[in-house]
Amino acid sequence: MPDARIEIPRVLIAALRGGSGKTIISIGIIAALCNSGKTVLPFKKGPDYIDAGWLAMAAGQPCYNLDTFMVNENIVCRSFLSHTSLSSGNHIAVIEGNRGLYDGLDVDGSTSTASLARLLNAPVILCLDCTKSTRTMAAVVLGCLHFDPEVNIQGVILNRVAGSRHEAILRQSIEKHCHVPVIGAVPKLKAHDFPERHMGLIPAPEHLWVSESIAAAAKVVADHVDLSAVLSIAASAENMPGTCGLKTPEPIEITDTDKSSRPVTPVNYPRRPRIGVVRDSAFQFYYPDNLQALVSAGAELVAVSPLTDPSLPDIDALYIGGGFPETHASELSQNLRFRKDIQSAAEDGLPVYAECGGLMYLGESLELDQIYPMTGVLPIVFGFSKKPQGHGYTIAMVDRKNPFYEVGTVLKGHEFHYSKVLSFSGEASDMVFAMGKGRGIINLKDGICYKNVLATYTHIHASGTPQWAESMIRLAKKRI
Repeated sequence: MPDARIEIPRVLIAALRGGSGKTIISIGIIAALCNSGKTVLPFKKGPDYIDAGWLAMAAGQPCYNLDTFMVNENIVCRSFLSHTSLSSGNHIAVIEGNRGLYDGLDVDGSTSTASLARLLNAPVILCLDCTKSTRTMAAVVLGCLHFDPEVNIQGVILNRVAGSRHEAILRQSIEKHCHVPVIGAVPKLKAHDFPERHMGLIPAPEHLWVSESIAAAAKVVADHVDLSAVLSIAASAENMPGTCGLKTPEPIEITDTDKSSRPVTPVNYPRRPRIGVVRDSAFQFYYPDNLQALVSAGAELVAVSPLTDPSLPDIDALYIGGGFPETHASELSQNLRFRKDIQSAAEDGLPVYAECGGLMYLGESLELDQIYPMTGVLPIVFGFSKKPQGHGYTIAMVDRKNPFYEVGTVLKGHEFHYSKVLSFSGEASDMVFAMGKGRGIINLKDGICYKNVLATYTHIHASGTPQWAESMIRLAKKRI
């Protein structure tokens, strides 16, 4: 097929550092544009689940992560093409960057927000935390403009502005010395609007006031940012030739076993493998691309919740993502039948893939203010620290036989957790990953394997690890 082209109006929201308010402004821009009648396609640069969750809620549709460490640039570009291929004239893609504009893994800025902007030919709006600064911000913007002329900075939003005088000095200084328009000046927001937990903003499903918070952010942006300028900047993005062919992603449909019956399978054809996805307020961290990879490979996804389901439904494999099981430890522990179902299914050979929070749920217990029993599938007891115990990108080498990956496979992913191993009563041979980068579970080893269960602190992205979905389907089909 002919190469597709990136034609959708698009804009990348960047900042000078993390914690500068960029995510809240991005949420407000997305929600305000939706309120004006636009269809916004949200994207998040990097591996973060939490920010992506907020952006998705603001847009009313999935937010896709674009990460050039876990996924090579060619596939990232194809992913962006795929998720914007059905766009119309009413659509706009809003991409939120991460950390500082030029911050990457090395002195050349590899995997930086700037490199993604270049890859997608996306014009950049730079958000500045102007706390206790005035004319110096002009020098900073000028530096960003000249640091890499190929990064197309088209506008500036002033954030945490103290008042009209503060805004006037900032605006005049930047527009005089940098010749870049200031398209917004956002006052400092009240802290209680978006409280924080372990990392960034707290996950959206945890609070009932999420919609009110998004509405508040939308109003602030609508009142203080020139949305017509945002649209003009997005429309200025040059068309970009795509490569590798384009495939429209499969729609994600997760069957609720309480509300839907299983489809009738044609005679002489096997039914689709049913893969349970544990998704509730305790387990929320899933890349939409991972779920789509399973659907594209032929799976029927079944919603599973150890918080509310009385028992494990009839499934052929189980995917337990990350989240905050520690905030729901009591409820998870009290659902004894569900815990026993998981343990029995694992003993019976059910394929189970678990990441981070899912790993903890498969352990013996969580020790917080008291001991909370978990499923006991794996011989690990977890506790928690006030500081992150794993934080950043990972490279894991598969060095032992397991059901999901061939020995010699190199996995690129990321880890972020406050949990820690208090005790491990298994064998060293139970761990099938050797960490080349990152900490893993214990002693620079990760990926604990038991029968058809594989649990790890490393989160992977299906676009960068295609064998993951293939293995899930292969193992699930054996159960049909």
